[in-house]
Amino acid sequence: MADAVYYVTTPIYYVNDAPHIGHFSTTVAADVVARFQRLRGRQVLFATGTDEHAPKVAQAAAAHGKPPQEFVDEIVQAYLRTWQETHISYDDFVRTTEPRHREVVTRVFETLRDRGDIYKGVYEGWYCVPDETFWQESELIEGRCPNPECRRPVQRVREENWFFRLSAYQERLLQYYEAHPETLGPDFRRNEVLSFIRGGLRDASITRSAYGWGIPVPGEPDKVIYVWFDALLNYITVAGYLQDEEKLRDVWPADLQLMAKDIFVRFHATLWPAILMGLELPLPRRIFAHGFWTVDGEKISKSKGNAIDPRGLARDVAERSGSRYDVVIDALRFFIFREVPFGSDGDFSTAGFVNRFNSDLANDLGNLVNRSISMLHRYFEGVVPAAAPDPALAAAAAPVLQDLPAAIDDLRLGAALDLIWGFIGALNKYVDEQAPWRLAREGRQEDLARVMVSVLDGVRLVALAVSPFMPVAAGEIWRQLGMPGSLAAQRWDEAMRPGGLPAGIAVAPAEPIFKRIEQRSPAAPEKPAAPTAPAQGEKPVVTFDEFKRLDLRVARIEAAERVPKADKLLKLTVDTGGDTRTVVAGIAAWYEPEALVGRKIVLICNLAPAKIRGIESQGMLLAADVEGRAVLLQPDQDVPVGSTVR
Repeated sequence: MADAVYYVTTPIYYVNDAPHIGHFSTTVAADVVARFQRLRGRQVLFATGTDEHAPKVAQAAAAHGKPPQEFVDEIVQAYLRTWQETHISYDDFVRTTEPRHREVVTRVFETLRDRGDIYKGVYEGWYCVPDETFWQESELIEGRCPNPECRRPVQRVREENWFFRLSAYQERLLQYYEAHPETLGPDFRRNEVLSFIRGGLRDASITRSAYGWGIPVPGEPDKVIYVWFDALLNYITVAGYLQDEEKLRDVWPADLQLMAKDIFVRFHATLWPAILMGLELPLPRRIFAHGFWTVDGEKISKSKGNAIDPRGLARDVAERSGSRYDVVIDALRFFIFREVPFGSDGDFSTAGFVNRFNSDLANDLGNLVNRSISMLHRYFEGVVPAAAPDPALAAAAAPVLQDLPAAIDDLRLGAALDLIWGFIGALNKYVDEQAPWRLAREGRQEDLARVMVSVLDGVRLVALAVSPFMPVAAGEIWRQLGMPGSLAAQRWDEAMRPGGLPAGIAVAPAEPIFKRIEQRSPAAPEKPAAPTAPAQGEKPVVTFDEFKRLDLRVARIEAAERVPKADKLLKLTVDTGGDTRTVVAGIAAWYEPEALVGRKIVLICNLAPAKIRGIESQGMLLAADVEGRAVLLQPDQDVPVGSTVR
């Protein structure tokens, strides 16, 4: 029997403002899971959408001088554009103003009312408009909303409403969660839910007087259905409830429902499952709450103007780095899970993003891809030779192959990236230790072929593994490798096997994917790449014999990387024709590491070695100083490595 559809949801988002980094992180997490399930061959239903009924939405519309429907139609476009540009592969975008959803809400209300789960009564208490939540007097803090993320004034409300008998489900919920602890995550959030339920559940008011806007109560047009009863039902609307029973059988229960912690305990882990029990529907397999993002240590707030727009940030970084906009979007998708364990609170800083971009992406992954493809062009004319990959690389890939599926299934998304970057580190170390440039110089073609096939096959595995997080960047790696077929068409069990790189395929020219982000006002290099051209008479005249003491040779850069914690220095592996040596050069402000690989330069080979940042530098390359910018000197013709400069 084929697997049922894997169904993953985000919460549906309030449309009182445009999406920010908080919405982005939830939605990307769902997208990563959906993409990985597709990579494993599962059929997926990934749903997101917008919650458009609420008094605060009506208030926001009025503040803009627009009818509510016109206002939400415009805001929804911002969500659609954002999800399209940030590579969100949703299958269904549900809006609570859609006829299909309004029908489901109305019929669910009637069903539960007919069964006695909904009854009429009088509500008197306190209501928080921004939070869309009713509170008891004892719950208020200094007369304000007790939600620590809100703390705004509440309104006294007394009106005749319809109530859902939430209290009747208290013991059933406790018994279910104790029997199925895996349903709620992370673990510490489950404990919050159990404590909340044990504290006693009160029946929930699920209608309001129609002073705002929403779905009318059946038979009572002067009332609307409470936004939290309305919104939660979107998940079964998408699943086909009451409209497509065959789809419902395939899709429900949801495999994973994601939301922020503020709507977890009271709504998604309590009211929502109780409604499902009342409808005699199974509960979701997993309901998971993540933490909040702050920005530079401060809560995201419209009044502070610190809400990070992911598209705006990506445009700025793309302009600064020269990387493609969609690649920077991928980098942002990567960053939010690499920086903070999913489920915990996190602080977003642009400086942190820049550091991760430069170190993890430009240096580690970008340099690996660029130099491996460049060396294949240099040594094998860009065609993959026939050779068996090194077993050592298969062993290095084993943790990714074995442990990454469980990490993503468990939503340990940061741990999944740690596994991938551990393999990237092993590949970079392998290149440095095997030194393909030395094997080429010594004429060891079989060994050279084995090393190149091993590294490039490792890059292929990295592209596959990282594709749920960075689909565009992974696709570009796949393209540069010259791999047949689309990356999206690959399947984990078949493609994630070492040795899958086809012999005889031609790789594309190497093109940097992640171009390093330079600071807006870069400082001068710590150590000049070459002496500044002196004014006439400033330095003493040297004799010809003194000049002849310099061993100037044409050399070729075989590898280049940033020196950790030194933004201005590059560590170069240089072939001088007689040996391979390390040179530290202060040219990082003007040259990307991957752009230097294969370039021929002029090197002073008999300069006394010097320790720079703990690295022994064995020579100095020559560069001209052009208005404070280092420009490397290089032959204007293709001359052999090791040629003497006279």
